[in-house]
Amino acid sequence: MYNYMDSFMTYLEVERNYSPRTLDSYQRDLWDGISFFTELLQKKDLELSPGELDYTLLRQYLGHLRARGLSRATMARRLAAWRTFYRFLNRAGSFDQNPARRLSLPKQGRKLPGFLYADEARMLMEMPDRDKPLGLRDLAILEILYAAGIRVGELVGLDMSDVDFDAQTVKVLGKGSKERIVPFGSYARAALEDYLEVRHKLQKSKGSSSIDAALFLNYRGGRLTDRGVRNVLSGYVKKMSAQRGISPHTLRHSFATHLLDNGADLRAVQELLGHVRLSTTQIYTHVTRERLRQEYKKAHPRA
Repeated sequence: MYNYMDSFMTYLEVERNYSPRTLDSYQRDLWDGISFFTELLQKKDLELSPGELDYTLLRQYLGHLRARGLSRATMARRLAAWRTFYRFLNRAGSFDQNPARRLSLPKQGRKLPGFLYADEARMLMEMPDRDKPLGLRDLAILEILYAAGIRVGELVGLDMSDVDFDAQTVKVLGKGSKERIVPFGSYARAALEDYLEVRHKLQKSKGSSSIDAALFLNYRGGRLTDRGVRNVLSGYVKKMSAQRGISPHTLRHSFATHLLDNGADLRAVQELLGHVRLSTTQIYTHVTRERLRQEYKKAHPRA
């Protein structure tokens, strides 16, 4: 089984150009299934082969996932990983059957993404201490996340050369290593300029050219990580005494929702977000409609 898995992971990495995080997710999902199948069949994992799995075994695996109380999204992802794995084996000529093909994925309820209202976003931007280098860095992070709607992984991957202040755009390396150019506004520009004036105070270690290139640094002078950004935001959310969770992705959701609220074209928002499918972006139209419905119920005397 593992030889086939190695070939499959190489295919995803080289031909499909999947990110390391996506590759890890596929590998973990397949390993989870292998653990179940080997225990059920009383075999060692090295002895298991793809040809031993059939529709009935995969149905039992689905029941096992349900019994563990996993979310529908997690169950769907794990079954999709096995379906994709067997599709790869079919195309490679290793097997002519796909036992996961007839297996129905659990239906997923549509969960509307959370977002900030404009006044909440404004309050968040007022949290960082502008008299300190880290405060100016944090403000620049919050402003660019909200102004450009980029993912946190895209943010921490930014280099100094990716920012064009004249055009007020940032070059982002998104999912699948696809580049896109995203504009940002005057508030984000001012915050970035203020941060860059004090960035050298964070750059304590200059032994690496990659650190020299990184736009956002941590307090030790290294490139800021995803977790670092989340910790920064978490601290400000606590200061705001927010009654709900706010993540870096919440700012991305807010970016899209506020654009559509103010009349932006759906396909333009799709391009700015870097979505491959328009249907992914359309979720934000549901957010807007739900918000309007809630406002109507609160304000109309006969709602």
